[in-house]
Amino acid sequence: MGHVALRRPKQASAPSAADRVHRKTENGSSDQAPDRSQLEQIIAGLTEGVILVEPDQTITYANEAALEMHGVTSLDELGRTVDEYRKNFVVRHHSSDLLDHGRYPIDRVVAGEAFDDVVVVVAHKTNQDRDRTHRIRSLVITDHAGNPDCLVLIVHDVSGQIEAEHRFERAFAANPAPALICRLADLRLVKVNDGFLELTGYMREDVLGRTVYEIDVLERAERRNLALERLRAGETIPQMEACLTVPSDPGGRQVVVAGQPIEVGEEPCMLFTFADLEPRRKAETALRQSEQRFAKAFCLAPVPTTISTADDHRLIEINEAFSRVLGYRAQDVVGYPADDIGLWVDDEERRRFEAELTKTGSVRDFEAHLRVRDGGCIDCLISAETIMLSERACILCSFQDITARRRSEEELVNAIEAVMADASWFSRGVVEKLAALRHPPRPGQSPAQAAAGVADLTPREREVLTLVCQGKSDPEIATELKLARNTVRNHVASLYQKLGVNRRSALIVWARERGIGAEGVTAKLPKAPKRGAGKSGRLVRNNQEK
Repeated sequence: MGHVALRRPKQASAPSAADRVHRKTENGSSDQAPDRSQLEQIIAGLTEGVILVEPDQTITYANEAALEMHGVTSLDELGRTVDEYRKNFVVRHHSSDLLDHGRYPIDRVVAGEAFDDVVVVVAHKTNQDRDRTHRIRSLVITDHAGNPDCLVLIVHDVSGQIEAEHRFERAFAANPAPALICRLADLRLVKVNDGFLELTGYMREDVLGRTVYEIDVLERAERRNLALERLRAGETIPQMEACLTVPSDPGGRQVVVAGQPIEVGEEPCMLFTFADLEPRRKAETALRQSEQRFAKAFCLAPVPTTISTADDHRLIEINEAFSRVLGYRAQDVVGYPADDIGLWVDDEERRRFEAELTKTGSVRDFEAHLRVRDGGCIDCLISAETIMLSERACILCSFQDITARRRSEEELVNAIEAVMADASWFSRGVVEKLAALRHPPRPGQSPAQAAAGVADLTPREREVLTLVCQGKSDPEIATELKLARNTVRNHVASLYQKLGVNRRSALIVWARERGIGAEGVTAKLPKAPKRGAGKSGRLVRNNQEK
């Protein structure tokens, strides 16, 4: 067999034929059985696994590292011959395809083949679940004549490295963020994940093997020259916006791209990652449109509305209705707190409003008196809500002017007061309805609450009050209770004093609110006057309930 050019391990140079020791026979001739003790001593302490094979396919030596890498403890377990080695171990490609006999690395070195960095997965047949990944290279030591004298397998255990690469491959493929890998030696794309394919619409075969100039990942990058300079130097490429050309969108795809140097299979590469800006662009467009709609609704709202800061209640915006109703122009109030411009008539009301708003975040129908620009005052119902505006907490306030309604209510109450000045002209039902208009019952008022203050009355005063509510006059009460008229008048006066009223109608309203005198007779009204009795006579027409 001819001489083969070989690479030798760095840690131990192979001895030449002159360095080998021969055993002598009795007649002084050499028996051609080499003594490998010196070579074995050299390779014993190496971290690389070394296996020595004779040209006759006998395995003469394996150091501790080689035995450990094969999961055995002795040469017998490894195999004394190449044939035994084949029987003891299952060898397959990294792709999981089994190697045929004759294609094992040990067979290839016996055949005189020189090879570098062959990666195989090796497992003992008795425990195939515990496999190891070996990177193997061969070495052939020749004699002076150039014939093979010793065959060497140099083994590296790269199981950890391969497992790490597997984890990276799985993470790279499963990563939802678009990514691809470019080999720095020729700037060709060697890996691409599904995220990038989904982002751009490319097929995998359209990307792999192409250069970064054909699939320009830095197209229209805001700092393209810097990015290309960093790519050629194999340095980190900082984040920058770019626009990828994609088959599905002639306008391109807006992205943020960044590059990070990595090694893949011991080759320098650049990992490009991308962030899709399309969702952000759509969100920004939607936000801008929403803000435009809000601005239009705010300006055209028919009720006075303001926006102020949540921390110091400083006005930011006012609408046209606010200027129209309260008289303030934007340049007069924007930038100032409400208390500085004297908007609130009562500072105590303002503090209560601000405290409630701070506590709950919203206020509904808060009654307040506000000062208009010309010096007058209006009554308002104020509703407020905390909102976020340009990432800042703000207060949206609306003001409902109820001055006219309040004036109407006061006029109605005054009319009721005037009508009820003499309740004897009306039936009990009318009196009760007028009392209800003047003093509407409070929501959720219980009988116990309605009876508050009744306990302060004497039994006789309660009797007199009940008969007053039934519309009886003092003489009628005196007759029914068998009392003197002056005694009845004294009881009625005592009731006025205790209840804080000064009219009989008010006394009836107080009693009705507390459920006193609800049962009884209709108030007695005077008989209708004869026809022609005059204008005053027409006012006292009989209104008794039937």
